[in-house]
Amino acid sequence: MNEFDRPQNKFLKEMYDDFLWLISSEPGILDEAQKKARQLEYNRKNTDTFNNIKSRKEYLDRANSRHADKRKEATSYFDEDEPIKSTKRKTVKTSSKQGVSAPKAKPTNSEKQKNEIQQPQLSKEQIVAQNALKLEEFYKKVDDAHLVNHSKLVLKKMIDYARKYSEGIVKNYIPFNMRLYTDNDETLYNIVNLIIDSFTYFGYMKNDSAVERSFYVVEDSNHITDLYNNAHSLVIFKDVAGLLNKDKATQDKLLNIWKTVIYDYSNLEGITTIICDKNKEKVNELLENNLILKDKIFDFELISTSANTQEIYHKILHTLKKDYTVSGEFDVKLLDYITETFPKSQLTAPDYAQSLIEQILFNQTTNSSVIDANSIPAYEKNKSIDEIFEDLNNLVGLDNIKDMLQDLVSLMKFKSKTEGSLKIKDTNMHMVFLGNPGTGKTTVARMIAGILYNLNYIDQNKCIEVSAKDLIGQYVGQTAPKTISVIEKALGGVLFIDEAYSLASKPGSSGNSFNEECIATLIQAMENYRDNLVLIFAGYNKEMDAFLKSNSGIVSRIGYTMQFNDYTLDELIEILKSMFKKAGFFIDEDAIQVATEIIEEYRTSESFGNARFIRNLYEKAIIKHAANTANTTSKKALKTITAQDFSTENLLKF
Repeated sequence: MNEFDRPQNKFLKEMYDDFLWLISSEPGILDEAQKKARQLEYNRKNTDTFNNIKSRKEYLDRANSRHADKRKEATSYFDEDEPIKSTKRKTVKTSSKQGVSAPKAKPTNSEKQKNEIQQPQLSKEQIVAQNALKLEEFYKKVDDAHLVNHSKLVLKKMIDYARKYSEGIVKNYIPFNMRLYTDNDETLYNIVNLIIDSFTYFGYMKNDSAVERSFYVVEDSNHITDLYNNAHSLVIFKDVAGLLNKDKATQDKLLNIWKTVIYDYSNLEGITTIICDKNKEKVNELLENNLILKDKIFDFELISTSANTQEIYHKILHTLKKDYTVSGEFDVKLLDYITETFPKSQLTAPDYAQSLIEQILFNQTTNSSVIDANSIPAYEKNKSIDEIFEDLNNLVGLDNIKDMLQDLVSLMKFKSKTEGSLKIKDTNMHMVFLGNPGTGKTTVARMIAGILYNLNYIDQNKCIEVSAKDLIGQYVGQTAPKTISVIEKALGGVLFIDEAYSLASKPGSSGNSFNEECIATLIQAMENYRDNLVLIFAGYNKEMDAFLKSNSGIVSRIGYTMQFNDYTLDELIEILKSMFKKAGFFIDEDAIQVATEIIEEYRTSESFGNARFIRNLYEKAIIKHAANTANTTSKKALKTITAQDFSTENLLKF
């Protein structure tokens, strides 16, 4: 052997002849030998036998030609020692019920040689022409993918680079490790299969084997390295929050190991790594202190889009029509249902579609194979602006709030009519609600969500209601992910934070890092999502004043401040009467007088709950009335609230 010295490592000496026999065996076994050699090389970096990829390839080619006479003996030997596993593609593991279609595996070198005997070899011009047709096919799939336009362009450039690499136009191999942002597995697997299909066709990936792992189950280095030691060509890591929730020392250790492994295998083995999460901020937070991972390894980015109403509609129809016939009325009502309910849903598009299909089939009451409109679930339709203001005007009091909202609607309609011909600054819709408990803040917040949805300012008619405990974590590293999770649920709608002053650090304290982290995250969201999210901070006047003074970043981003005044005595009596009227009761004058006296006594309390107190008084009266009429059958008596039905026993002031 002139070009290659006999291995000096004892273990390699023992494997030397066996390895030479192996590489000359039946087609497919050579691939397995290469896999074993790669793993052997990685685990024994102190040897230099296989350090150079080019030399290793020449070595395998020479050994294969010189030991062809031992093919049969090698095959039987390794069958007895350790059966060679199948080289069929291991498809990406999915959580979807439908699964994912997988591209066919790229032929091995030995299979190519076998095929070349049976069919004439194509000329370079024919190969180039074939590649051009295939490239257009891949481009069409990219255009149909749920990706933003810029990401589609990036993916097309990747595929075209793989083509150029296969044709020898470019010589440098670029590891296309990437960050992929999507909120559902169906989109992830469709894009992954498109990457595998195109890259293997142009020979940019060694095979089409892919594997995924959640960061929630990554506890030590083996949970990372074992994915790269098993001859996969594509590795997917999901659920970034799983790593962010670990302590800083563990994070840094695993990230450094991950960086080293990815860097080695991306360049030496051609393995592509994808980090997938629905939240871009979480990924940035994970990588912000590791610039090599962020800017050198994961320097490509793909951002997905959600399916729209029409796409979900056609998908559901297509699925149902495989086994059923649908009526014309069903088609129309299905589209109405999806249009009304999908924007409010917290489910991803695939999960929403699957859930709706199951509900429709469950509601099918006949044995017929025809699905009619009665199978569509019931739902509450979105109200128009006129209907919302009708409900608002029926509320007792709140005159200043009603006027302010009317002015807001008039302004937004005016801007829409002028169509940008006037230089009017964009309206900042983040708000502060000031007022004591029970003054209607939550009720108005829900109505504002409906108003802004009708004005096309927000995409979804939803109001997510939270308090400080829903945003702040108990341990280091929990607060930001927890706050981001709430923000994500509210995107496209309104996020209402009640008792927002609880987010502030207590006066005189050195500061609460959890609270400060939460506020910083909210401020960032107010800026980043100002066109896709409205934040409303609500709380008592005095406490909110202190909170806002200590957080100038929030104040500078507030567009409207609404003052919810305490109800007057007459307004409180009116609210009480309306509650009884809606329930079908009649309240006599003596009862009203007793109720008035009770309200006057309690409303001077500092913690008086306004409409909440009235609700409590109403419920206590109903309970007392039921006891007082236990032996009565008269319908008039059963429906009449008297003075004897009111009591201050166990009556709360708030």
